[in-house]
Amino acid sequence: MSAQVVLGVGASHSTLMNTHWDQTSDLAGAERYRAALYEARDRIAAAGADVAVIIGSNHFRGFWLDLIPAFTVGVGECVASGESGTPAGPQPVDRELAGFLVDELVRGGEFEPAFSARLQIDHGVSHAIQYLLAGLELPIVPVVVNVFAHPLPSLARCERFGAALRNALAGFGADRRVVVIGSGGLSHRLPWPDWRDPHGDDEEFMVRAWLDGRDNWQDYDVRRREIIRAAEPVLNPAFDEHLLDTALPMSEGSVIVGQASVLAAQPEFGGAASLRRLLTLTEEPARLADALRRKHRGDERPGVSITIGEEHGDPQFDQFTVVTAEYHVGALTGVIGVIGPTRMPYDKVISLVQHTSRLLSDLL
Repeated sequence: MSAQVVLGVGASHSTLMNTHWDQTSDLAGAERYRAALYEARDRIAAAGADVAVIIGSNHFRGFWLDLIPAFTVGVGECVASGESGTPAGPQPVDRELAGFLVDELVRGGEFEPAFSARLQIDHGVSHAIQYLLAGLELPIVPVVVNVFAHPLPSLARCERFGAALRNALAGFGADRRVVVIGSGGLSHRLPWPDWRDPHGDDEEFMVRAWLDGRDNWQDYDVRRREIIRAAEPVLNPAFDEHLLDTALPMSEGSVIVGQASVLAAQPEFGGAASLRRLLTLTEEPARLADALRRKHRGDERPGVSITIGEEHGDPQFDQFTVVTAEYHVGALTGVIGVIGPTRMPYDKVISLVQHTSRLLSDLL
């Protein structure tokens, strides 16, 4: 038994979806974005996730300048502030998993994250609950990264924290199907000052709100939102396009199918219905990825997983066996596998998959 990351989702958040939808300058784009959120929600449901690790920010509604950790994990009570139509009140937390992750991160020796047994989140996390977990009733593990109060953790430090978090998840000793959600934006940046050197009345007001707002943040919220909405956008389109060009081929395209024609030539797929089922699988990378990630019974050789026919729990795979093994590139993990008919030379295929996974780990 172990935790298994079944899906990763990255999504922007904006309370303007709840408060100023009719005033957007690009309604068609906004509608595509909202539709994509709901599509991601459906993928989370289809993946069978039973807990969501949500990595997000906090806009000075749960953290203030009296104490700003770089990384904080919610391990107990979690209360959403409910600003601008986002969820309000207590949120369910997978306390067992959250506590384990903090212990493992500290034990790993690179990070000593802050933890909170009574964490207040805002839309930096709760927007994902509202749109990506709607109707799913999943417990969460909230992880808050300081992205507003200088000095900020570097991008390299955040990447290493993510890798450490992934390694900690892999060590959890109970069954969990985990979706990891990154909630934020790309180059979009709020017009917030460096609190150490404010200029003008608006910036001084913002800093005062961040310092004194712990017990009455609502009193500052109206003017704060006016300042934000009146400011010029701060964007870096070249960075956004580069990141998307890099990331998008790694999402849907992360499942690489080779030699499907060899499988189609097997006698089990001679009929039209069976062949259509095979072709459908090659056109549904998300479904195929879920089958590759799903671990079932293991061979006596370590690291090998074999899933046969109805064990997949998906009728599309009833005629197939999937043999997989993981390979590792630093802190990243991939899966290589062979999909074939339930009648296959298992010893030969298992040895081939295991050898190839080791070879990939060594070469990469």
